[in-house]
Amino acid sequence: MTTTEIERRLEFLREASKLKDVLRRSFTQDGQPESTAEHTWGLCLLVMTFADYLEGLDLLKLLKICILHDLGEAIHGDVPAISIEASLNKSKQEREDLLTIMAPLPDTLQAEFLQLWDEYENASSPEARMAKAFDKIETIWQHNNGVNPPDFDHGFNLTYGRRYTDHSSLTRAIRDVLDRETRRKSEKAFL
Repeated sequence: MTTTEIERRLEFLREASKLKDVLRRSFTQDGQPESTAEHTWGLCLLVMTFADYLEGLDLLKLLKICILHDLGEAIHGDVPAISIEASLNKSKQEREDLLTIMAPLPDTLQAEFLQLWDEYENASSPEARMAKAFDKIETIWQHNNGVNPPDFDHGFNLTYGRRYTDHSSLTRAIRDVLDRETRRKSEKAFL
């Protein structure tokens, strides 16, 4: 590997690291805004925690998809799930931004990363569908465990991402537990 090849990969990592500064509309247990990079870490840890129940899936591929799924947000930021109208062009913009971030990488890595991202976006493989389900689960889990603003709508969690989380018995079971937590949080908000 040449110095130039190393420098180009480090340039990619420098651009990708901007994801650490992209804040989401989720909050940590201390009430700090969560970054997209923290969400991605939480998603990967969630997948690893349930990996022993993910029979028949390529775990490495699943984790790669999880790591890449929001990488395009490093340029234009996160579009909150609750902002449906703002997300109409979300996929197109994120894909364009991902291509920009990946520009320093060799063509083979660009192609691999883009294929994994496209699989996620289109939910076109078993691993991508599981990544989508766990992505929604991680967001709901964070909403339930973070210190949210007083006007936070916990009821949103009860319908959010259900078409993905209902696709397997494992993610349905996790979702059932989270929905019970969400209902308790929602009831407390009205007291």
